[in-house]
Amino acid sequence: MSSTLLSRRDLRFLLYEWLDAPRLTERPRYAEHSRETFDDVLDLAERVAVEHFAPHNRAADTSEPVVDGGRVRMIPQVKAALQVFAGTGLLAASMDESVGGLQLPHVVSAAAFGFLQAANVSTAAYPFLTLGNANLLLAHGSAAQVDRFVRPMVEGRFFGTMCLSEPQAGSSLADITTRAEPQTDGSHRLFGTKMWISGGDHELAENIVHLVLARIPGGPPGVKGISLFIVPKVLVGEDGTLGARNDVVLVGLNHKMGYRGTTNTLLNFGEGVHRPDGRAGAVGYLVGEPHQGLAQMFHMMNEARIGVGAGATALGYTGYLKSLAYARQRAQGRPVADKDPTVPQVPIVAHPDVRRMLLAQKSYVEGALALVLYCGRLLDEEKTAPDPADRARAHLLLDMLTPIAKSWPSQWCLAANDLAIQVHGGYGYTRDYDVEQHWRDNRLNPIHEGTHGIQALDLLGRKATMEGGAGLELLLETIRATVSRAWKADGEAAELAGQLGTAVDRIAAATRRLWGSGDPTLALANAGVYLEAVGHVVVAWMWLEQLLVADAAGGGADADFYAGKRQAARYFFRYELPRTGPQFDLLDGPDRTTVDMRDSWF
Repeated sequence: MSSTLLSRRDLRFLLYEWLDAPRLTERPRYAEHSRETFDDVLDLAERVAVEHFAPHNRAADTSEPVVDGGRVRMIPQVKAALQVFAGTGLLAASMDESVGGLQLPHVVSAAAFGFLQAANVSTAAYPFLTLGNANLLLAHGSAAQVDRFVRPMVEGRFFGTMCLSEPQAGSSLADITTRAEPQTDGSHRLFGTKMWISGGDHELAENIVHLVLARIPGGPPGVKGISLFIVPKVLVGEDGTLGARNDVVLVGLNHKMGYRGTTNTLLNFGEGVHRPDGRAGAVGYLVGEPHQGLAQMFHMMNEARIGVGAGATALGYTGYLKSLAYARQRAQGRPVADKDPTVPQVPIVAHPDVRRMLLAQKSYVEGALALVLYCGRLLDEEKTAPDPADRARAHLLLDMLTPIAKSWPSQWCLAANDLAIQVHGGYGYTRDYDVEQHWRDNRLNPIHEGTHGIQALDLLGRKATMEGGAGLELLLETIRATVSRAWKADGEAAELAGQLGTAVDRIAAATRRLWGSGDPTLALANAGVYLEAVGHVVVAWMWLEQLLVADAAGGGADADFYAGKRQAARYFFRYELPRTGPQFDLLDGPDRTTVDMRDSWF
């Protein structure tokens, strides 16, 4: 199958020629798989995406969900597509066989899910959230909770959400006020309001399993007093049968610029509209121990952050492929050197500035996809590497890369969508072509699951300093290993290695200078610039890795493909990596401009 969602040739390159995914089948967890089963999964995912997700992408945008008599109404194609997807078993692709999973490597399942995100990111959001919810409960829930809530999610009968933010708190989770009152039967009754809850209400499944952060009265203040609860929309008996409606009420839907097919809700818990056992209060079940809710929720949040980066990548990638196809078909103008008006017009891909825009997109989206799949490979190492030291190393490196894998694709694949519109010219600004919707859909990704600024604070304020700086040192050491290999390869690879080596040294120096100021406010005021600079260096590393593989592969029938990889690497090192020079200059100050700005000066 050939589609304009993702490039299968690029996926083969990344999965098989670079990351060597088939080697994972030597490990017991993946022993039932092979490259053939990986390809079958990719084929299936692409087919479902093309035949069932992509056809209603525009309709889900133009006919967004509405509230009608307290119920959410949406176009029927969404539910039909999700039923098809549930029937494939791909929702549980990487889960244990014991809960109905396929035990597929995470790196392969991430590639497969990318097709759905590229085809229709708003419909794909429902299984995306459900998967994260189920994985959290598998890690922290009881066996009974897994049986009651996870198994129906794996089967596609229940969907899941995460309920963190509140109207008065937003991302400041220390300030949430939703309370959970203990009951004599071991359950809790929840009272409060949650805002920005994606997938918070709909009729796409039999039930919705909300994971809700709340406070048990008497607990410590701040984030240390937050607990996590399972709050189903419909109560579920111990035997799995559905019971009474829980006291969770839809207040309204938020109307978004893009990503419109995913309901985004304001929910009230414990309003008393529904009264389980004759009493107000949403029935909830504590996950794990009290006051450990935020740490538990980070299991889902970190997974979601990489998933958001993957979704941003998918939207950027499909926009690139569609603008490339348009540029090859759209005839307009003639070569600058040819002044003869009787000569036929040429496809716009022949014009150097259009090639520049396409090459920029290629460098962003293929670099981002490499980063996302590299993180998937690290997750496989963390879970299955034979040596515990290798597992620990993969965990630490993945932790370090998570804010970058979330934010860099969200920023630069959005930039790719912007260029895709520009390649289309005036047509790109109309709703007649997909690229304008891809931009609107992608604009959410720098915001949700932790804004760009929050990821920047996480990277500089937490990840770069954790374990005495061990995470940052591991990242820099891993990049330097690639630099060393490239030096030995000589030629162009060695030239690029010199540039990357210098940039890596500047990361180390900038981090020391920022924290050496002795002023955390000054250091973290520069966190956004730090994230952008480090992110660009990391993606340059991804490109040097790809260049080395392309050089080793030679040419043959795929000569053009490998030449394209090398050219995109050149572009990134010549046009993009130099952006970091002025950024590191600011960080070396460290710059006080934003800190010294006063409110009255605006």
